[in-house]
Amino acid sequence: MAQKQIKVTLVRSVIGTRKDHRATVRGLGLRRVNSSRVLVDTPEVRGMIRKVDYLVTVSEA
Repeated sequence: MAQKQIKVTLVRSVIGTRKDHRATVRGLGLRRVNSSRVLVDTPEVRGMIRKVDYLVTVSEA
């Protein structure tokens, strides 16, 4: 069975944010504003998204 996937998009700049939040965005594989990644929906990824939820949007892939 295929695993559920989500699309994460960086919608705000990381300039002026905390260093650990910038590292979390990079850990999600996002580089610049409007970049997107399709990721497997795991608790670890959801936790990273929750940490930087003010910078990203999430949709079903």
